[in-house]
Amino acid sequence: MQPTELILQLQQKNEKAFQRIYELYSENTFGVIYSILKDEVLAEEVLQDVFIKVWDNAARYSEKKGRFFTWILNIARNAAIDKTRSKVFKNSKQNQTADYFVDILEEKNSFSHKIDAIGIQKYIDVLEPVCKKLIDYLFFKGFTQKETSEALDMPLGTVKTRNRNCINKLREILDV
Repeated sequence: MQPTELILQLQQKNEKAFQRIYELYSENTFGVIYSILKDEVLAEEVLQDVFIKVWDNAARYSEKKGRFFTWILNIARNAAIDKTRSKVFKNSKQNQTADYFVDILEEKNSFSHKIDAIGIQKYIDVLEPVCKKLIDYLFFKGFTQKETSEALDMPLGTVKTRNRNCINKLREILDV
């Protein structure tokens, strides 16, 4: 079945199409969520919420606005960021064990591992180092533009402009 046909069936509330979409996209979507939350149980919860949103909002997806996979990843990223801003999440992270911090430093959680997990390594490799940093902070670590500005000691306007330029460069590379 062609992806376009699968999406159309999802938009018509076909459960088998939804199941197939879940099979195709859930692993990579979980990877994006987990890279932001660093908590497997929470990431699984958010993953379920994301696919409920995909089911509920499928009719709103438009091919003209971008690729379906990108649409799902944006829902996932936003849901994960929303979770990190929740009071429950913040309270749960106040007393972290040393294992949590060791996990952050391990190679398996590196930026290159995350981008390879969702299949964009070859596209990211051609970007300038500043773009790699911005994408890491804004999309994989879930930072806001203001937080990224502070973390990189870069003016907020510069972060916004460079982010826009980096995304445009990625679009050119992907020919979207």
